Amino acid sequence: MKWKLTRRFLVSVVAIVVIVGIVNTILLLSLLFYRAMHNFGTEEASAENFSRTFSQYVELKDNKPIVNEEGLEKLQENNAWIQFLNNKGEQVAAFYTPPKLQTMYSPVEIVQMYKYKEVDAETTVFAGAAHDFSYFVGVKDQKIGRYVLTYDYEKVFKNFKVFLLLFLIVDIIIAIVIGFLFGKRLTSPLNILIEGIQQLREKRFKRMSIPKGVYEDVFRNMNELSVKLDQYEKERDQLDQMREEWISNVSHDMKTPLASIHGYTELMKDNATDLTSQELYEYTSIINRQSIYMQDLLDDLNLTMRLRNQRLPLQFEDVDIVGFIREMTIELLNDSQFGDRQVEFEANVDKATHQVDKKLLKRAIFNFIYNALVHNEENVVVKIQIDDILRSELHTQITIADNGRGIPPKDIEQVFERYYRGTNTASAHGTGLGMAIARDIILAHNGKLNLTSVENEGTTITILL
Repeated sequence: MKWKLTRRFLVSVVAIVVIVGIVNTILLLSLLFYRAMHNFGTEEASAENFSRTFSQYVELKDNKPIVNEEGLEKLQENNAWIQFLNNKGEQVAAFYTPPKLQTMYSPVEIVQMYKYKEVDAETTVFAGAAHDFSYFVGVKDQKIGRYVLTYDYEKVFKNFKVFLLLFLIVDIIIAIVIGFLFGKRLTSPLNILIEGIQQLREKRFKRMSIPKGVYEDVFRNMNELSVKLDQYEKERDQLDQMREEWISNVSHDMKTPLASIHGYTELMKDNATDLTSQELYEYTSIINRQSIYMQDLLDDLNLTMRLRNQRLPLQFEDVDIVGFIREMTIELLNDSQFGDRQVEFEANVDKATHQVDKKLLKRAIFNFIYNALVHNEENVVVKIQIDDILRSELHTQITIADNGRGIPPKDIEQVFERYYRGTNTASAHGTGLGMAIARDIILAHNGKLNLTSVENEGTTITILL
């Protein structure tokens, strides 16, 4: 691919040079031919035309040529002189001629006078005829000159063919050298781009160095595309892993309640006529409870998977944490299940506003409070406290502490794992995902969570927002 691009570029350059060379040669020859035929646009053509048509100003007087008044003015305007000769080459009349100009010419001298600058380096002599007399017109002007070219047509065309062939060969060589150098410079980045595209196709997302020049924006966009594709590939892998994990968890966690439902339905089917109304009520209650548990389990599994993989969009809004948790405490105490429990609220700050998802944060904090109430004796005291903590910046600290059983040291590290229930807890209420979900919610708010516990003294959970 690399040499293919370079070869195409070289062929294009050589073709362009050859075409341009041929066109220029044709134009040059046409221009030279047209000039030779018409003598256009030159001072020499104008002076020669003036000399050849000067006979219109020549008259005869006593069989001798004279120049009329208009002709004399023309001579002065053109800084020229005129010399008339008879058929023997003798001067018969002259006007404005230089002092040292010879007055008699042999045929050879006449030819020499016309072809070359015999008078001086600034004067060009032209010849003409009027009334059976010949004349020389000398025009003194440095800008006017005459070149005499003697050539053989056969040799000229032969040499022209050689010259044209040599010209084309030299142009082609120059085009190849320049085309190779520029082609290599221009196609090298293209080769890197092609390799980069192949790497993207093979899912190898590697950043390329950005060269200066016309390809700079292309390389920059390629790098941005590589970063995006790499990000998308990682997200896809993460989603695949999340889906597989979710399916594995669901299939594992559903086995127990499904087995229970299946067992009781089989029991009811096989002994339908023998079951008492009390037994029937008990079995259907178990089936209903397990169904609700499965629904809660699915919801909690879905929530924890989305939280851990950052796939749950949080609805952030400005919330006063002090007022928010105070309302939660009141709501808890108004619940008949916990209305007579000892829950204390203390705020050492008047207001602490944060951007949070109210629904999720409420669930996380309630999970911590419920754990303190459900897994301890009924006389347990739960204290909720809010403080301002100054570290690198101002933070809001939420503390949920109880004086209950505490957590054994061997169980502390597993508190936030899925399905954890401490060895000193008697309640089997819930799906076992509450603490894991609460932890993930706090982390999703960029918060920090810490748990300390002493057995038979109590547990303290600290949330830092």
